[in-house]
Amino acid sequence: MTQSINELEHDIEETRARLDRTIDQIQGRLSPASIVDEMLGTVRQSPASGLYDGALEAVRRNPVPVMLIVAGVGWLIHRVARESQRRQHLEATMNGAEAVPVLKTGAARVYDPDRPTAHPAADRVADSMRM
Repeated sequence: MTQSINELEHDIEETRARLDRTIDQIQGRLSPASIVDEMLGTVRQSPASGLYDGALEAVRRNPVPVMLIVAGVGWLIHRVARESQRRQHLEATMNGAEAVPVLKTGAARVYDPDRPTAHPAADRVADSMRM
């Protein structure tokens, strides 16, 4: 009986060790560096591997110009997206503005510094109170 218990404990320890190794392998495969390496390996095996290698070599030789180009393209994409949002906002505003009736009295209002400022609404209230 003690031998079977010792064998069971030994089997449990071996199983735990295999499980630990398996978990470590899974964690290693799911790390960001491993995922990037796997993706790059897939690209290198594709027919476009020469293009990839050339681009990678250009980045290594000229990192500053490449970063400036990437920043410029990013800025362009940002501006295009912002302009698109602005246009959508203006279109929505214009569509809503057309639904609001505009009152046109036909009289052009001109500012004359020699005349007192007219307040039509206030004048009507004052006239109605006088009556």
